[in-house]
Amino acid sequence: MTPPRTPDQLHRFGYLGPRGTFTQMALDAWDAAEGREHVPFGSVDAALSALRAGDIDAAMVPIENSVEGGVSATLDSLATGEPLVVIGEVLVPITFVLCARPGMPLADIRTVGTHSHAWAQVRGWMGRNLPDAAYVPTLSTAASAAALAQPGEVMFDAGVCAPVAASNEGLEVLAEDIGDNASAVTRFVLVARPGTLPEPTGADKTTVVLFQREDHAGGLLELLEQFAVRGVNMTRLESRPTGAAMGSYCFSIDFEGHVLDARVGETLMGLRRVCAEVRFLGSYPRADGGRPDARPGTTDADFDGARAWLEDLRA
Repeated sequence: MTPPRTPDQLHRFGYLGPRGTFTQMALDAWDAAEGREHVPFGSVDAALSALRAGDIDAAMVPIENSVEGGVSATLDSLATGEPLVVIGEVLVPITFVLCARPGMPLADIRTVGTHSHAWAQVRGWMGRNLPDAAYVPTLSTAASAAALAQPGEVMFDAGVCAPVAASNEGLEVLAEDIGDNASAVTRFVLVARPGTLPEPTGADKTTVVLFQREDHAGGLLELLEQFAVRGVNMTRLESRPTGAAMGSYCFSIDFEGHVLDARVGETLMGLRRVCAEVRFLGSYPRADGGRPDARPGTTDADFDGARAWLEDLRA
């Protein structure tokens, strides 16, 4: 396996394809430099497997949607297997169109293909305009457009995708802006092999997966206290089944700050004491530029002062 690289040495990027996906839009927004290769993959698992194998240097994958929540395929792949780390994130506003082969009238649509997250975000529009249309799942929104563009029979009459995918495939747009939530946003993360750690910017985020030693009363509270007593604000908390047994869950968490911040380091040490495993998934700049508001007693200077005081006592 090839060794990990620093961010400026990454040249071959994978993404959830085919071309025309929102993931490609996220990667294009993050990496606009010339001379770098962008490689589409058919699924999140395929992209992250290629990254673990050393076939690509980094992979852009969806992790969270403002309407549907976490993307299970990404969360589960990052929580298991050979470790990977997040080195950046991108926020992409989501706009959907209904497209079909030229000449297909809206009234004749009986089946619609798209990704499950996209379908969940257009159910209201579908219920009002195509109440009898059946949903057909596809690997991505762009995959539905690509399938319609191929000659011969296809499993659905129309697709839901990004406007750029419909344009790329030469399809007719039957309806625009069909999303039920006009402010929907999807968060994408750029994932690399360990050893790639962005420098702190003051507007950073850290991601971890926590595994409990055993399920017990107050177990989750015990984990959350590690954040609260050090003034660390969580921005996402999700439970995911570990697959070990019914009722066995791990916790995927994003929180403000960088691993080099004193309060974040202290939090991670506290978690390491009370958890069976802490999987560190990286510290990276926040896409929205938000800076944490450290309350009195939780700044780096406060932690340094407390440590110096204790050393004086011990001396």
